[in-house]
Amino acid sequence: MFPVELPAVWAGREKELAVLHAATEAASQGRGSVLWVEGEAGIGKSSLVAAGLTNGGSGTREVLWGTADQLSHRFPLRVMLDCLQVRPRSPDPRRARIADFLRDRRPGLFAADDVAYTATEMLVSLVDELCTDSPTVLVLDDLQWADEASLMLWHRLALAVEELPLLLVSATRPVPIRQDVQTLRAATLRRGGTLLPLGALGPDDVRTMITGVLGAPPGPALDRLLGRAMGNPLYLRELLDALAREQTACAALTGGELSDDALERVPASFAGALTDRLSVVSAATAQMLRTASLLGGEFAVTDLAAVLRRTASDLAEGLQNAVAAGIVIGVGDQLAFRHPLIRQALYDSMPAALRAALHCEAAKTLAGVGAEPLRVAQQLLAAGHPGDEWTHTWVVEAAPALAARAPDIAAELLQRELETSQLDRADQAALSVELARVLLNAGRHPEAADRARQALTMVTQPGHRAEMSSIMARTLFSQGRNEEALDVLSAALARPDIPAVWQARLLASLSMFKRASGGHLGTADSTAREALRVGEEAGDAFAVAYALTDLWLTHSVRRDHDAALGYVDRALTVLSDAPEHTDLRTFAFDGRIFTLQNLDRWPEAEATMRRARELGQRVGGPGQGVSTLTAAVLLYWLGRWDDALAELDVVERDSTTITYSGLRERGPALLWHGVAALIAGRRGANAAAAEHLRAGLALPVRTVADRENRDFLLAARALAAEQEGEPARALSLLSAVLERGPGEMTLLHQWAPELVRLAVATDDRPAALAALRACQAETAAESQPGRAAAALRRCQGLLDGDPAPLREAVAYYRSVGSPVELTGTLEDLAAVLAERDEQAEARTLLGEAVDRYDALGAVWDIRRAERRLRRLGVRRGVRGPRPARAQVGWEALTPTEARVTALVAEGRSTPDIARELYLSRRTVQTHISHILGKLGVRSRVEIAREALRRGASGTDS
Repeated sequence: MFPVELPAVWAGREKELAVLHAATEAASQGRGSVLWVEGEAGIGKSSLVAAGLTNGGSGTREVLWGTADQLSHRFPLRVMLDCLQVRPRSPDPRRARIADFLRDRRPGLFAADDVAYTATEMLVSLVDELCTDSPTVLVLDDLQWADEASLMLWHRLALAVEELPLLLVSATRPVPIRQDVQTLRAATLRRGGTLLPLGALGPDDVRTMITGVLGAPPGPALDRLLGRAMGNPLYLRELLDALAREQTACAALTGGELSDDALERVPASFAGALTDRLSVVSAATAQMLRTASLLGGEFAVTDLAAVLRRTASDLAEGLQNAVAAGIVIGVGDQLAFRHPLIRQALYDSMPAALRAALHCEAAKTLAGVGAEPLRVAQQLLAAGHPGDEWTHTWVVEAAPALAARAPDIAAELLQRELETSQLDRADQAALSVELARVLLNAGRHPEAADRARQALTMVTQPGHRAEMSSIMARTLFSQGRNEEALDVLSAALARPDIPAVWQARLLASLSMFKRASGGHLGTADSTAREALRVGEEAGDAFAVAYALTDLWLTHSVRRDHDAALGYVDRALTVLSDAPEHTDLRTFAFDGRIFTLQNLDRWPEAEATMRRARELGQRVGGPGQGVSTLTAAVLLYWLGRWDDALAELDVVERDSTTITYSGLRERGPALLWHGVAALIAGRRGANAAAAEHLRAGLALPVRTVADRENRDFLLAARALAAEQEGEPARALSLLSAVLERGPGEMTLLHQWAPELVRLAVATDDRPAALAALRACQAETAAESQPGRAAAALRRCQGLLDGDPAPLREAVAYYRSVGSPVELTGTLEDLAAVLAERDEQAEARTLLGEAVDRYDALGAVWDIRRAERRLRRLGVRRGVRGPRPARAQVGWEALTPTEARVTALVAEGRSTPDIARELYLSRRTVQTHISHILGKLGVRSRVEIAREALRRGASGTDS
């Protein structure tokens, strides 16, 4: 059932209805789309959408409708949770699971744990599964009031409509328009969404509508009266209903015309018509409806009964009369005002002071009956002023739950109580502690630091004092104020009354900060070991795992990868599979993959990624388990560049800005642009490479994290210079990677062979020796020969013109399964052999290298390798022109895309495919988008048809 009544007569909206019908029919056929319906209040947006969905399209589909209002727009995901019917006691276990996650979730300790983000991922997966069950329509009415998280989810779904039988319909007013709504509108239309602007009905349409309702055309007097509505269907209806009531009373309307005395009695304005409508119900019912308006555009009868301190049965007669009067309508298990303007008129009819008092009273009542904290907070916020002792006590108690769902709202309530309530020192301390926690969770670090500093002057509990010190240090460190952060931790740890749990956690933070601040590995090690000892004695799993990841980090910097692997494995064992501390576990999984790469244990690294993603899907997160960037870097070195790009595309598809997937800071954004630019450059996609280079190089490099994540960007920039015919400049640009600071993680050895190649090509022996020495240092530091040792053999062979170490490197890379490094070494060995006039073998190796480059799509590398060997007198022989890599059609599908296609043909949902292939759901979505483009089809249904057709023809997929 839709939360809107359909008009008895339609006029002037035939074109718009046809668009809705066509979109609904397309969704039934598997082709999704987005409609953006726009018009002033009362113009008929909701009615049009309801009519279009009622009469349009064929087949079964699910229609879900959500309506935003002024009271709900600040609560993250509220309108979309209502739209998708996500409730704790939902009969659908998928919906109930999401509701339970939101109810039970608490902020993370290691980093801000974005609950709204995780919930968004779960909701996107829910929509995907609903679309697998049947074509689905989502309507978001009064979108101009929607919260930011709901808008972000709507944007995410809009990006997926081409892959799902999903119709998205948003209805909104054109002005005033918030910036985030304006951005969403522009993005929707830019990606092919359809705009349906609704204007006023013309005079002929108004007359048609009136004639249909009255059974006779309107006379001049009635025409003048209805002209006051200015073609607005809601205003027209209210005036007509007022006329109907007047006619019932005194036969006011005859033959479509009004008598003069009846004209004077009919309300002359829309507001008057609404007041007149209320006059048909009793005073008690009208007052009940005013109270209901405090609860929002939609309300539960049980909530209204609780606020009025009456039973639902006591309200039954009055609510039935309100329905009969056309003031409210039934929407599922709730009631809703027939139009937001009716609710607004009722709300505004109460004096502001009375409204505020009633909101406060409603908050207490709802809290007393066990309502969820967000519903209570909604009432307190609407009250607009601080409350009494009950209010600030409730705010402190509810702050943790509010912070997980709506940190900005929790912060506002706490701030308001602190600034305007008369509180004793103990209450001020309690509120300050909670506010510092909430601000940290909201990512508002400067404010969190200031509030934690204030709290430290008031708190008396040792645990609170230690926690505030932790928050101060973390927020200061995030702002680059490293020395201040270290001073705060040292002062906190010097107190004799510090609880053991917090001592361990602060020591773990101190270890990480010391490594990042000054590269003091020895001090960081000893601090981490002390944190580990204290954490184990205190039995705090978080502190123990945190200390172990510190030790992983310091040993990784030293290149003691065996020891590092032991520490990170211990951390993962301590964290186990429990849903707590998912942020720290993701960091540990990323670390394990990094270490296995450096040990050249590539199959184990890939298995770890799969294990992490399987766990992430199982424990109820977004199904990541490892960061997108960790996966992309691993896939880059494994030569699966299409899959690496799919991982990177996730970020671009999901958001208009880099905010998710670990990209809150500059460092990861540098890595994202760097990997994407390097792949694009090596594939000859120079425009894409240049775009990523511009974006990446615009980011400042200030912190250790920035420096550690810039190496791919430096390599891509050097590649662009070489492509422009400037190898000396390329060498200079890439040489910046050798400038590693104390305690910095940056892997020099993976770029050293490229540096030596460029140095040899430009006859710059000092630069070649600098790269060689850096690689030698890395090799000497390795606890056992690994990637650095293999890279060193490659550097030595290039610099000395000696094929022996290059042959060793080739054999090694073949044995460990490192295709990118193997291919580059094959080219280097071919060049060295050609210089020694061993042209037959050089030609064979060049052929293998070119074939491998071709498999990667590395067209630039092919051109460079052939030109390099041609100068040395080696050509691959006459093979004819190499066929271009297919860009469209079945042959253009990558192996992963082919597997995804087969699973789509089986009718599997995106979450199912993600679980099957150990990918994130978002990466699968990216693959499906690529498949649609390559096959030139418009829906998953058409993908399945094409897959079945190819299978029937016996073509190998």
